[in-house]
Amino acid sequence: EAFLDEGLPPERMSALEDALRHDPALRERAARIIARRNSGAHSVAEIWRTARVSCATRAEWGQYLLGVLDAGHADYLRFHLDTVGCRYCAANVADLQAQQQALAAAANAAQERRKKYYASSAGLLRK
Repeated sequence: EAFLDEGLPPERMSALEDALRHDPALRERAARIIARRNSGAHSVAEIWRTARVSCATRAEWGQYLLGVLDAGHADYLRFHLDTVGCRYCAANVADLQAQQQALAAAANAAQERRKKYYASSAGLLRK
């Protein structure tokens, strides 16, 4: 079930995926698990997992990265990311960090352009 929920470490996920390709008994077992899960009987834990109730929103992760959340909320998000190891949230955080880096690079490039324009025209401007 953890494999189906993508809740295993990447190495274990890869090993199980490879085993599913080569082991008919394991494929049958996975099919039974999927059929049971899709039968309409839902547990609170399953609803919690599939609805990602414990996951933060993208906006909350943005606030976390900016350091503007209160300490308790930030501690929970850090626990969720580092201890629980939620891949969904880790992907959100990685994407937001990449966006932050791209924005910072663009801002630095714009600042450098302004400096070059100013330096190239400093002697030409009249007071």
